[in-house]
Amino acid sequence: MRIHRLVTTAALLALAPLFAAAQQKEIKIGFIYDVTGPFAGGGSEPAQIGTKAAVDYINERGGVEGYKIVPIFADAQSKADVAINEATRLVDQEKVDIVAGVYSSAQCVPLVQQTDARKKFTWLNVCVATAVFKDKKLTYVFRPTVHSDQYGAASCDYIHYYSKSKFGVEPAKLRVAIIHEDGPYGVGVATGNEAQCKKLGLDIVLKEGYSATAPDLSSLVTKLKRARPDVILHTGYNPDITLFMRQAKEQGLKFKALVGHGAGHSQMEKLRQSFGDDVNYFHSIDPAAAQLLDPKTLKPAMGPLIQELIKRYQAVKGPGELPPHASMGFNNTWILLTDVLPRAIKKYGGIDSESLRKAALDTDIPLGGTMQGYGVKFYGPGTPLAGQNERSFVVVMQYVNGQAKIAWPREIQTVDPVLPFPKGHVFAQ
Repeated sequence: MRIHRLVTTAALLALAPLFAAAQQKEIKIGFIYDVTGPFAGGGSEPAQIGTKAAVDYINERGGVEGYKIVPIFADAQSKADVAINEATRLVDQEKVDIVAGVYSSAQCVPLVQQTDARKKFTWLNVCVATAVFKDKKLTYVFRPTVHSDQYGAASCDYIHYYSKSKFGVEPAKLRVAIIHEDGPYGVGVATGNEAQCKKLGLDIVLKEGYSATAPDLSSLVTKLKRARPDVILHTGYNPDITLFMRQAKEQGLKFKALVGHGAGHSQMEKLRQSFGDDVNYFHSIDPAAAQLLDPKTLKPAMGPLIQELIKRYQAVKGPGELPPHASMGFNNTWILLTDVLPRAIKKYGGIDSESLRKAALDTDIPLGGTMQGYGVKFYGPGTPLAGQNERSFVVVMQYVNGQAKIAWPREIQTVDPVLPFPKGHVFAQ
């Protein structure tokens, strides 16, 4: 009996590493999004749905190099302090291998400082403020999506190009107003607007920030009526956009075009629920909603992947057009799971932060290699935007009769943009 017990014990000890290895075959990723509060309706909820769809799809196909992806979703409640607390909880209590997601730039800016200081690999799917990376010298933080300087430049390039042919005025006489929520996201985009519009010689007649939680924006509307802009460049979330539009209509504000910059402006279904055809011919700038791109311009595998996203998203939300944030959640999670993680495991031997960092720096996806059209190559250490994707780009979308079309850049546009608002439009001059 004693010999039997000794043999059994020895056998169990010998098998223990195998049992442990089997138990360790998972990768825990803590995804932080906002499913309550104003950011949820501004795109965070669709981003989470897209993220979960990507994780589910990967797990159904066997996971990553034999590892099951275990997502842990945290609700930041549209508050920066909650996002930071959730990141701490995910790292300390849930013991996640990676922190990911994050919708709001107001959350991203302070959050990444903490995760990077703790050497925890962080993957940003949605937040766009250039200030998240610029001159921050981050080591373990990476973002495959676009940054706010690109938003600011694209809207000015777009209206400058069509100044004479569509608006019928010289660029120097095209009157532009820049309005924005006063957090890192709004300030970042507005700063990019101002720099590029000035560079192109457009006439900036007003630049004004406001709190995204402001209960009244009538004074801003009054300033706009006095400034008489042809084009309004607007950066906001969801409740503030709704408030602005309602008060602009009530006060009889007239202009020729409105160009929004993602977030609430890309949630067209929600805006149409409130304002109907008043939002017809509005614009939004964002990474492309994947279903709007011609699959022929992408790598062959991307077309079926886009259909997979559409199927899974509509299974949750029902029929309707997918907002860009659904693509951002799916696409950027997909890049992490199919490009960075396999390389970290196979080439660098693990899923620790150092292996993940090295694997991310090796990423080299060409244009057309992702479902949103852009490629992926991260700026390296010692550069002002270390960790940011240098191959990302935005598109200008215009909503025409309830459908989003790509209006810019011209090389991939799917609509000849309607500028200015046609006669009879509620905001037409």
